[in-house]
Amino acid sequence: MRIRIKFRKYGPMKFIGHLDMMRYFQKAMRRADIDICYSEGYSPHQIMSFAAPLGVGITSDGEYLDIEVHSSMSTKEALQRINDTMVYGVEVTEYVELEQNAKKAMTMVASAEYDVFYKEGYESPKTVDEWASIIEDNFWKKEEFIITKKTKKSEREVDLKPLVEKFSVLEKDGRPCFNLQVSTGSVNNIKPELVLESVFKTVDVEFAKEAFQIHRVEVFAYDNSENLVPLGAFGKEIQ
Repeated sequence: MRIRIKFRKYGPMKFIGHLDMMRYFQKAMRRADIDICYSEGYSPHQIMSFAAPLGVGITSDGEYLDIEVHSSMSTKEALQRINDTMVYGVEVTEYVELEQNAKKAMTMVASAEYDVFYKEGYESPKTVDEWASIIEDNFWKKEEFIITKKTKKSEREVDLKPLVEKFSVLEKDGRPCFNLQVSTGSVNNIKPELVLESVFKTVDVEFAKEAFQIHRVEVFAYDNSENLVPLGAFGKEIQ
């Protein structure tokens, strides 16, 4: 029986790295008495995989992990039991059963939505309306938006236009908040701050990464109709 779990990560837990989060959830499954399956062999481990690792310092409302269980309690009871083991900064919000032949979350991730906004104490050099015009004129109205993407081993030119589903700006606590949905996964993986930094450069504004808080809103995959839907939509609640 396969289960997909969705959780939030916020507050001080945003500084906990991916490997420590994996260990944290392994302990949480034991404490919550989840009937999780273990691998075979000399060093058995819980059958658990995360959809898309979150960078240190990033908060999220849309993190996912898949587990295999021998049996399961109801969604309502599982949520209560798991959350009773959680510390401040992590909250499980969904617990759904997947079809047995469903793809693993980590292999089907296609895009992710983010909010990127100024932290307390930092001010934007431009207003919300000014940023909206800049995004429209310097990104959406362009036929292509070529950047040089650098990796540890090389660098290559990439057109960001087909890799960005959404890019807009709204107001949050009196300051601009950039909303982006970008390609995510093993094939094309674009960080929202890369898109922002590239647009900032077009108007000679410095992108100071330390001034921004990045918040992942949701993670998406393609359904059978080739529509992007949240990863949780592939499962159903257990009654």
